[in-house]
Amino acid sequence: MTDTQALLSDIVAVAHEAGAAIMDVYATDFDVARKDDDSPVTEADLAAEALITPVLKRLTPDFPIVAEEAASRGEVPDVGDKPFWLVDPLDGTKEFLNRNGEFTVNIGLIANREPIFGVIFAPALGDTYTGLVGVGATRAREGGTPEPITIREVPSEGATVLASRRHGDPETLKAFLEGRPLAGTKNAGSSLKFCLLAAGRADVYPRFGPTMEWDTAAGHAILRAAGGRVTTEDGSPLLYAKDPLRNPNFIAWGGLR
Repeated sequence: MTDTQALLSDIVAVAHEAGAAIMDVYATDFDVARKDDDSPVTEADLAAEALITPVLKRLTPDFPIVAEEAASRGEVPDVGDKPFWLVDPLDGTKEFLNRNGEFTVNIGLIANREPIFGVIFAPALGDTYTGLVGVGATRAREGGTPEPITIREVPSEGATVLASRRHGDPETLKAFLEGRPLAGTKNAGSSLKFCLLAAGRADVYPRFGPTMEWDTAAGHAILRAAGGRVTTEDGSPLLYAKDPLRNPNFIAWGGLR
């Protein structure tokens, strides 16, 4: 197994490079195309992925890479039992289109069907999150020194629940929250919800709606490294290398148990 800690600076660097390419497009009147599933794609998604994939191939030539835009073209490698990368070059494309800043570059590494390493960069916000399971998680602001982050204990006034800005099932969410002491609900876009949990700024993120593995891998790794976990509705760990690469409903847990 490659020394993932030694990879950290290179992966952060390419995430920042991809983020810069995204911001170059963000500053323009960019065009939007539609993929076969009717989801939007922009030149920013394509430019970021084109930067990330060659770097991962160079750093870890034996690890397959599953990247969203390549997958949308039918280019999905057989990952087998190997460690493999999951890449979402621009998570939160709808947030990008709405220009609210809540979009991210996601790069996650899977081993034995679990996320073990993740980098998330939010270029419009200047936040970089990293996580290596067994070592810890960090947040860096505007290129500053990374500071350790960890999940929090639920405050006495109750849990803060994270909800997707654009997805989900309100009735299922209401049923899940029934009887739990709550302080309130926050909306956030993209994989930033995992990062808010990992940084102790919220307590649980129930996702009752469709996601793909590249949407969650990096954030899941960061949350695990910060002391959290992600389960399916029946309490089983959320695992990867599924066929197809689609996630079931899940709950990302910070301090709430």
